[in-house]
Amino acid sequence: MSQRPDLRQRRAVLEHEWSRWVPRLSVPGTRPGGSAALRHEVTESWARSLSSVDPARDSAPVTDAGRVHQRWTSSPLYGPVSALAGELRSIAEDAGFVTAVTDESGTILWTCGGPTMRRRAERVNFAPGGRWDEPAMGTNALSLALRTGRPSSVFSAEHLVSALHGWVCYCAPVHGPDGRVLGVLDLSTTWDRSHPLAMSTVRTLVSTIEARLGSEAVSGPGEVRLTCLGAERAVREGRRLALRPRQLEILTLLALEPEGFSPERLRAALYGDRPVTASTFKAEISHLRRALGGGVSPRRYALTTPVSCDAADVLRALEQGDTDTALRLYGGPLLPRSEAPGIEEWRTRLEVAVREAVLASTRPEHALRYGERAPYDAEIHEHALRLLGPGDTRRAIARGRLTTALRD
Repeated sequence: MSQRPDLRQRRAVLEHEWSRWVPRLSVPGTRPGGSAALRHEVTESWARSLSSVDPARDSAPVTDAGRVHQRWTSSPLYGPVSALAGELRSIAEDAGFVTAVTDESGTILWTCGGPTMRRRAERVNFAPGGRWDEPAMGTNALSLALRTGRPSSVFSAEHLVSALHGWVCYCAPVHGPDGRVLGVLDLSTTWDRSHPLAMSTVRTLVSTIEARLGSEAVSGPGEVRLTCLGAERAVREGRRLALRPRQLEILTLLALEPEGFSPERLRAALYGDRPVTASTFKAEISHLRRALGGGVSPRRYALTTPVSCDAADVLRALEQGDTDTALRLYGGPLLPRSEAPGIEEWRTRLEVAVREAVLASTRPEHALRYGERAPYDAEIHEHALRLLGPGDTRRAIARGRLTTALRD
């Protein structure tokens, strides 16, 4: 009973604040004439939050002094999100958003975005280590998505904490193959950058992450799942294999060429003309063999244990004419940090194959999606413009990218 006056008073204040913000921008959830329509799930969240959160607080509390790198690299979301990192950064920077990923507790583990928006976000500790669950930070999109298990958006003064009234947030929970919520993907920006396509973008990205989680989960018993497009990760039965970069290069080459390599050819694919001793080369093979529990044949090096690989999946999809699947799985360049000649050759082959499939497609969404990863590829943006109808609002996106590509 003691909280009733506080809630009524807070509701009155928030309705006043909300009515000040709404006329500035047309957003869903408003009554004719611009007056505020306070959602039931928002008012329920305020009622729960007021017992633990001061609306005047200036930032989110911190977990483990912000040191969450270990939690992030061991998270089941690390691999799928890393594979999409290039696309997430492109979306955030182009549209003026901050992208964040939390764990199941609402603690932010990873963010990206342009420097200006990230600085603004850091002022309220919308950054790794920040806690954004309801008991810590009250009503916000992350806390609602975690609580309901559904996509959520919170605009301006719908936030309980006044310091967030200049923000709009769109997010969706990420479910594991077993249905359990593993965390939340969030796109946040200032209220004046609110965009009607933001929520659909979040849903699409989450679907891609969940598909990658599912592909790891359906691996057969003992099968290794190798993610090497835009990321570097090998997982067996939910556990990450402790492989050094050189061993990941070997595993990737063997996965892409199942017929195997002679020792001389594999050594050249890894080192080129560099003077590397035979013992160093054999030590890398031995370490990989131990990590796989055998798994690599002697003399002619080939895999003898099942390994599924996202790069091989992309090539298979392209061979079947399935550009949709190829683009969904193409998380970025093959082992982007590698300078091994064999990896560089395969990297180029994959990039060319995906690009040519996009240029051959008659669906504009393929060119738009690939264009997010290729901001300076004028031919891709011109192709998108040719496919988009005169009244299609997405033309503005393609035209903006083309202008940037031609200017630079």
